[in-house]
Amino acid sequence: QVQLVESGGGLLQAGGSLRLSCAVSGSIFSVYVMGWYRQAPGKQRELVAAITSGGTTNYADSVKDRVTISRDSAKNTVYLQMNDLKPEDTAVYYCNALSYLVGKKYDYWGQGTQVTVSS
Repeated sequence: QVQLVESGGGLLQAGGSLRLSCAVSGSIFSVYVMGWYRQAPGKQRELVAAITSGGTTNYADSVKDRVTISRDSAKNTVYLQMNDLKPEDTAVYYCNALSYLVGKKYDYWGQGTQVTVSS
């Protein structure tokens, strides 16, 4: 089992910045990809950024110039830094972990944190 707890959302103004945090606990050794997703009202959940256990990152084209995903292995935490926020960034942001254990893949989600960007 892997547990994920997000923090750092809130109400922000356009042009501002935020850093979301995802604290990871449990079978951390089994995790091979960590990601941030978001879901806006009436839309499907979409990938924002991901980072592998080897440090390879991947970003959605819509945000890649404004977003950085990083991790602090000592703190078992993954971060999402977003700059130049836009109203269209308004969404619930979810932390995701993919793990592989005893021949099976598992998909874990945090509870989500609301980010609201006002114009």
